[in-house]
Amino acid sequence: MAKRRWAGVRSAILGLALAAGCATAQAQQTAYPAKAVSIIIAAAAGNSPDVAARIVADALTQLWKQQVLIVNRPGAGGLIAAQAATQVDRDGYTLYMAQASTYTVLPITQEKLPFDLDRDFQPISLVGEQPIALAVTPSLPVKSVAELIELIRKTPDGMLFAASNRGGQSHLTGELFRERTGLKMTFVHAAGAASSINDVSTGRIPIMFEGIAGIGGAIQGGSLKALGIAAPKRLADRPDLPAINETIPGFESKGWLALMAPTGTPDAIVQKVNADLRVVLAQPEVIRKFQGIGTYPHAMSPAETRAFMKAEQALWWPIVRKITPQK
Repeated sequence: MAKRRWAGVRSAILGLALAAGCATAQAQQTAYPAKAVSIIIAAAAGNSPDVAARIVADALTQLWKQQVLIVNRPGAGGLIAAQAATQVDRDGYTLYMAQASTYTVLPITQEKLPFDLDRDFQPISLVGEQPIALAVTPSLPVKSVAELIELIRKTPDGMLFAASNRGGQSHLTGELFRERTGLKMTFVHAAGAASSINDVSTGRIPIMFEGIAGIGGAIQGGSLKALGIAAPKRLADRPDLPAINETIPGFESKGWLALMAPTGTPDAIVQKVNADLRVVLAQPEVIRKFQGIGTYPHAMSPAETRAFMKAEQALWWPIVRKITPQK
């Protein structure tokens, strides 16, 4: 009888302990974040991706009532930031804002990375896209992408195109345009968007590809003539600018940002951040600020984000291999 009574007491104690453990775990999940959260990004302070990340950080700070800090780790084509993000605790308090080039360019140009992007990071959500625009010298006798293609075909030596940042998204867009059209086009590297704008506005180079925010002022001022945007459809804030895929089916090119967690971060935290990110990306003020830097919010589930990134790699890796010097 005493043994049975002790067994009953022991079972009751065990049950209480398990219940307490579950309650503690639930409380910890509910409490996240209980302190400041850091987001590592490869962009230097003040660059467009950094500004977008800070817009998101400010909105999450207001939602969570906990500070969200942006930690800039520029250099080595994104390698420094990604490596730093693999060396943190898997508790959800240090996240990583990945840029397109880290996934679409770095694995090709750096053969031996000290990390594996697929293995070491868990996608939380896509954050935003930065579509690339096609613009030309104002005096060029074309009014559409179709007319530009026809003009280049009739030009015996082809035409030059400018883009900032060799191997960057603007350059890759020009290479994709050349590949999809079969046109003779020669890339001219520019020191930055301002240099490209100067070259094209003066007619030294007839064509350029650049993020819409970087050339919006020149387009509005008449220094450049925009022909198209490499987005899935026309932008809501620029409805008169045709999508390039209206002429070249399926043509898309954009920079993008995706919020990631180090692999091993609790799934409950990944799902909470995803849900809260969806909330802030739908806020009118965030949308307005994003549009000011040529960025368009696009939240996804973790699985959708992984599939998106794989599709981007499948699109861009062959092009990056073609333009990367053989070692």
